[in-house]
Amino acid sequence: MFQLLQSGFFWWPVFILAALGLATARPSRFACFVVFAVLLGFFSATTHASGAIKALLWVFYGLSVLVLWFGPLRRAFISNRLLKFYRASMPELSSTEREALEAGTTWWDAELFSGNPRWQQLLDLPAARLSAEEQAFLDGPVEQLCGMLDDDRICNVDKDLTPETWRFLKERGFFGMMITKDYGGTAFSNMGHAAVILKIASRSISAALTVMIPNSVGPGKLLLKYGTEAQKSQWLPRLARGEEIPCFALTGPEAGSDAGAIPDIGVVCRDEKGVLGIRLNFEKRYISMGPVATVLGVAFKLEDPEHLLGERTHLGITLALVPATAPGVKTGTRHDQLHMAFMNGPLFGKDVFIPMDMVIGGPEMAGKGWRMLVEALTDGRAISLPALSTATAKLATRVTSAYARVRRQFKLPISQFEGIRESLARLAGNTYAMDGARLTTLAALDQGHKPAVISAIVKYNLTERARQVMQDAMDVHGGAALALGPRNPLGPYHSFPQLGATVEGHNILTRNLITFGQGAIRCHPYLLQELQAASGTDEKAARREFDKVLMAHLAFTLNNKARAFLHGLTGATFISMPTAPVALKPYYQQLTRMSTAFAFVTDVLLLTLRGELKRRERLSARMADVISQLYIASAALKHYHDRATNRVTWCWSPGYARTASTRSSRVSIPCSRTCRTAGSPGACAPWCSRWGGLTARLPMRWTTSSRRRSCVHPRNGTGSRRACTCPQTSNRK
Repeated sequence: MFQLLQSGFFWWPVFILAALGLATARPSRFACFVVFAVLLGFFSATTHASGAIKALLWVFYGLSVLVLWFGPLRRAFISNRLLKFYRASMPELSSTEREALEAGTTWWDAELFSGNPRWQQLLDLPAARLSAEEQAFLDGPVEQLCGMLDDDRICNVDKDLTPETWRFLKERGFFGMMITKDYGGTAFSNMGHAAVILKIASRSISAALTVMIPNSVGPGKLLLKYGTEAQKSQWLPRLARGEEIPCFALTGPEAGSDAGAIPDIGVVCRDEKGVLGIRLNFEKRYISMGPVATVLGVAFKLEDPEHLLGERTHLGITLALVPATAPGVKTGTRHDQLHMAFMNGPLFGKDVFIPMDMVIGGPEMAGKGWRMLVEALTDGRAISLPALSTATAKLATRVTSAYARVRRQFKLPISQFEGIRESLARLAGNTYAMDGARLTTLAALDQGHKPAVISAIVKYNLTERARQVMQDAMDVHGGAALALGPRNPLGPYHSFPQLGATVEGHNILTRNLITFGQGAIRCHPYLLQELQAASGTDEKAARREFDKVLMAHLAFTLNNKARAFLHGLTGATFISMPTAPVALKPYYQQLTRMSTAFAFVTDVLLLTLRGELKRRERLSARMADVISQLYIASAALKHYHDRATNRVTWCWSPGYARTASTRSSRVSIPCSRTCRTAGSPGACAPWCSRWGGLTARLPMRWTTSSRRRSCVHPRNGTGSRRACTCPQTSNRK
């Protein structure tokens, strides 16, 4: 043993393992210095290495301690030089980019970017729930509305909702779901809003869009958050009662995805009576609800050449309310949006004068419209479009699975053919994942989170999965899905995925620029702090703050590198998991491993590409795909956890069951079982978990008694009966 210690070949692996261990544990710098001092002491005392090598190692150790421990030396030799390099290589953020980054909050997206997500935090998040009032609204007015809707007639004959349907929507408060009760609304939660949209969409996409738009991208929510008391009192009760129909006019002929480039101009001036206001000219198109709107929320760039509001001439993007009956406002010819019957069309304004108090939030909010725009778009991305996409997927899955059972070819139901089963499997899997992502995001929103990056993730991925779902459904139906008519429930829904991919930020833009581009800055633990420190005006304070954040960032990167390396070697076997069924352990472990690798690769890209990463769209898109799939997988686990907690009784035994022998391996049967006391014994489905993460179902037969039910492994007979005994419980399903 002493001879082994004297060998230098023994100590190099020791130093490497120590470095990996410290990088993984992330102790304090003092603890790291102590550990390496002890190791160097033993190395010097036991090895036959030359004195020069030992002296060189101690000199390197001493210099490292001096530079890394003492702030002035570290800043002089490392941080200040890196700060100059950082400022030269990182692009400056425009004012609109800064406002977009500051809008909203971070949540589970930041956990995934950290490389070490805290799963218990996600699982402990209360599941989204409907209140009794919201459930009554679904069972009453929404059910009545669905009975009034004939989607084939709406889309192919009338091209509009019936007058009775319009009147019903206004009288029953469908346009005021997000307005507080103080102003006559119903004050539904985000979950309640989404549930109403989803149910209506399962009957008619056109009707769902008609209800969705005033509650998500209309000016109502902006008035609630930013409006003056006078504006709230004047407009919100009328919006809640349906006396005013709102629309949100942003997109123009020259400004689509690049909303910051809108050419519409408003000039601060006084009219002939001396009233301070804005002379506005605009041209908008593709405006949902535009043809029937009575009040327009218009986005434009505000100019103040006479400095009537202050010293600034170019105030920036501003949002204002414009009555549709104001002189100079004109509604163009209605658009035909892929034969869907919801209202959409162009709007024009020529020398429209509005008083200054029509600016949302009053004169104080002039020029602050970009952040308001971003927050308005977030609601549509996180609530409405996921609800519409999931409704499309659920309807397609239900209709297609039933059709595959009753449609026969070659004397067999087509559901018996593997090609059809492949499409049905994608339908079911995509629908489950979409519903999980939707509900998890709604739960976060109802708890007060405003995750802008996650809203982009669910918008892009759920609309894209809706495309895949509809493609699979159309493939299974074949010719039956092509002939539009009352007996084709899929036809009107085939057009929606393209609409969903286009609105609220096109999917190409969302994937290539927003998801990872914004997420890397907003969700990274240190990058935004470094940007803020580097742009500080106080040079001394900026250097001190940058040094502090830089050291933490380096430790974070080394930690993720070490953990990614060790998890790769061990297959993530030793990663701890939250309180969840044992069979799900491999999924939590592998997702943690992928999150760690993703965080490390993000830092590598930021270091090597720096500002160039902003222009590497394809690379950014691939990284967006990674974070998107991590979130959707996380949401699926959360969705499963919530359903198991609230609808399934989990039966636990102390420890594992006896091991059942098979020809290929020894399989341990975990002592968690999903059980339902009502129905056939087959409702209890034991999961068998192999060491290493592979899962498989083993066949079971059942024995029953008056006090318990037990499933017995056929190869082990009664020997493993105690392994999956499920006690009698209430009739919860």
